[in-house]
Order: sequence, then C-alpha cells, then structure tokens
Amino acid sequence: MTGLYDDAHVARLAEALPPLLPLWGLSPDSEVRLLSLSENATFRVTDPARPAPVVLRVHRPAYHHEAEIASELAWIEALRAAEVLDTPAPLPLRDGGLIARMALPGETRHVVGFAYMEGREPDPDAALLPGFERLGAISARLHRHAMDWPRPEGFTRKTWDFDAAFGPHPLWGDWRAAPGLDAEGRAVLERLCETLHTRLGAYGTGPDRFGLIHADLRLANLLVAQDRIGVIDFDDCGFSWFLYDFAAAISFHETHPLVPELQAAWLRGYARVAPLPPEAEEMLPLLILYRRLLLTAWIASHAETETARATGLATYTQGTIALARTHLAAV
Repeated sequence: MTGLYDDAHVARLAEALPPLLPLWGLSPDSEVRLLSLSENATFRVTDPARPAPVVLRVHRPAYHHEAEIASELAWIEALRAAEVLDTPAPLPLRDGGLIARMALPGETRHVVGFAYMEGREPDPDAALLPGFERLGAISARLHRHAMDWPRPEGFTRKTWDFDAAFGPHPLWGDWRAAPGLDAEGRAVLERLCETLHTRLGAYGTGPDRFGLIHADLRLANLLVAQDRIGVIDFDDCGFSWFLYDFAAAISFHETHPLVPELQAAWLRGYARVAPLPPEAEEMLPLLILYRRLLLTAWIASHAETETARATGLATYTQGTIALARTHLAAV
C-alpha cells in the first residue's frame, strides 16, 4: 500500500480532479478539498455557481472493479427510491452515467459523485443509546429491503464471509502481519480464528441471517443533524451476516463500557421492524470479535492511513489479543 496515502499522492489526485469536474457540470475552477482518506480519497468540491458542494470519491486501484461500483450505486438508488434511509444521492454525469475515469501515470482510477450531506459524526462519549436504538431500526429496514429487492442483472459485490476475511487470500490483508504481534499473541488469535470458523459455520448463511448489508456502519459513516441519522459510504457493502452491521457500528470502540447497553438498544430497535434469529444475542459478541480481528488485519495493511495511526497500531493489536483472551476464557 506504500504511496497510496502520502501527501504527494493525495496532491496528485487533487490536481487531476479539476479537468474532470465539467463531467458533472462543475466549474474546473471549483475549490477541491480533501474530506477523508481511507480505502478511497474523498474530496469536497465547492462550485460558487452551485447552491451546495458535492462530494467526489476517487477509488483506490485494484479493489472494486467497475461492475462492483455500479452495483453499489444501484443499491443506493433503490434504497433512496424506497425511502428506506437517508443517504446522499449519487450524482449522474452529464452523459447520464455514474462513473468517471481518472487517468494517472500507469493506472486509471474510478471516480463517483454524491450530493453533500450536512451533519456530524456521533460522539462516542455522548449519550448514544437512543441513537443506537434508531440505528437498529435503520439496519432492520436496510436488511428487509435487501431480502426483498430484485437485484439487477450483473449485480456483484464482495462476500464478507470467514474465507474472505481470514482465508488464504484475505480481502483486507493478514492479521498475522499486525504491528506488535508476538508469538504468544499470535497463538491466542489463532485460537480465536478457529473459534470464529467453527461457530460461524454452525450459525450458517441462511437467508434469514446472511445477505446484502452496509458492512461499515461505524460512527464515521453516520451523519447526525437534528433528528436525522444519515448513512454514508456504502463502499464496503456486500454479502455477510446481517448482525455484522452492529459489530461494524462499534468499530474502534469495542471496549467502550457502554457496548452491552448499545447492543441491547440496537436489538430493541431492530426487533421493532423485523424478527431476529433466536441466536442473535449470543452471536453479536462473536461478530464483534470477527470485526475486531478483521480491523486488525486492515490496520496491518493500511498503516499509512490516519485512521490506522489513530488506533495506536501495536496498541490496537494488543487490545485485540486482550479481547480474544477474555472471550476464549468464557467459552
């Protein structure tokens, strides 16, 4: 991943965007400012001739191919049409398409546009319980739509199952490369992997528990404005356990003392909208560990990013080991 996240590379992306702006009817003299940098580089574009800014997402290379990106946008448009949740609209190009191409030396990057959504990320130290009950209801509506929606021909998204996360070719890298991991810690996480494989295999992938989900409903992808909870960034949407959306919601806050109460609130909100599998309550702690180990792998392969550095890198690895020890001691 070296070079994808350094300042010079981000500056090259920002310089390559203005010639593309007329594709969306934007002035090439618009202000372009980096909003976030994780898997992709996301920019806020302010055109004085337009009433509101827009967001342009420059996709990282060799991750999602064009059909996957088109499938993500198709689901977002279907969710908006059905009024399932508040999420920004994909912005069409002047020719009616949704995906532009940015030519860089030696590679081509995909670029998509979205309407700008006002709001702020929820504060993990504030009162989150009412919000998580609402998030549970939002998740249930999202999953119910996914179950009923006739996906368009050619729809394709990644599958976030055990093999994709921890198999021979993991999508987010190998947790065994995590910073600060020693032999003793590796042995603990190997045992956790075995437990995850066994218990998730027994839980199964029936249609009442496994399907199309957002897969990254963490606080950074929620925008709160007054009574509205907006959901952004469907870049990781794919097929996984429905309950995984709760595990993703507490990403990087797995040890917060309120997690048991947040879980109960999310389950209450969900159950008001749709039934839950009878094993839901006992599976959520396991999926929290699944997500935590997956994030440990992501940090190992994305150590250059601000998101990864903010975790403390080796400190996050040690926290994963501690959580695994606690869980393994209880089973």
